[in-house]
Amino acid sequence: MANLFLKQAKQYAATRPAYPPELFDFIASKTPRRDLAWDVGTGSGQAAASLVKLYSAVVGTDTSAQQLSYAPRLANVRYVHTPPDLPLAALHAALHAAVAPPASVDLVTVAQAFHWLDLPRFYAQARSLLRPKHGVLAAWCYTEPRVDEGGDVDAAFWRLYRDSQPYWAPNRRMVDDEYRGAEFPFDPVEGEKHTGPFEFSTERRMDLDDYLAYITSWSAYQTAKEKGVELLDEATVREFAAAWDGDGKEMKTVRFPIFLRIGKVRSE
Repeated sequence: MANLFLKQAKQYAATRPAYPPELFDFIASKTPRRDLAWDVGTGSGQAAASLVKLYSAVVGTDTSAQQLSYAPRLANVRYVHTPPDLPLAALHAALHAAVAPPASVDLVTVAQAFHWLDLPRFYAQARSLLRPKHGVLAAWCYTEPRVDEGGDVDAAFWRLYRDSQPYWAPNRRMVDDEYRGAEFPFDPVEGEKHTGPFEFSTERRMDLDDYLAYITSWSAYQTAKEKGVELLDEATVREFAAAWDGDGKEMKTVRFPIFLRIGKVRSE
């Protein structure tokens, strides 16, 4: 998967939806302190740029140096390229050296990357950095875009999404499930009775070219292309154009549902 994201880093940064302020306000309201946040799989820094408005310092890590090259350089945000394959003990030491000392992080976030992680390994890393009893982990994903809520554009999209299924990695099922079935061994945060998912949404104005560019940023699109399959063939593009407005120039509001799992370190 890393190679696919390397190829698509610039396009990924340009076409993906932004996360809403309400999401970050909700997360920040659940951390007693706001000194340090660690953004895992930060990619092009979308979440890190919002987190630093609420936390004194943010460290964003990613295994893709190419993705990190598109992240905005901001005061109090530090980006770290992390190796993907170190043994766990060595990885703990590397994280403590590169990210923060043990038990010093207020918040760990994972935006649209949770389903790629080895969860038991990741949870061990997170617990080693989070503040005991008060540290919070928040992971979220956005699901498939909605343009006209059951209209022609959405119908064309769902046909394409169905056809793309053989080219998605199995991990994608976690997103389709809205992270509901994911193992999440953390306690509910203050004021909540469960760890989610809690639902938010974000919107982006797009014309048809923007919308199709978003689709070409899919890992499934790139996998299909490497296998000689063009998911956006001429017939499919014509179908989208007809559903959109004929020439695709009209700007439409595209809504992306967001699903958040959030919890705090369990008391021993």
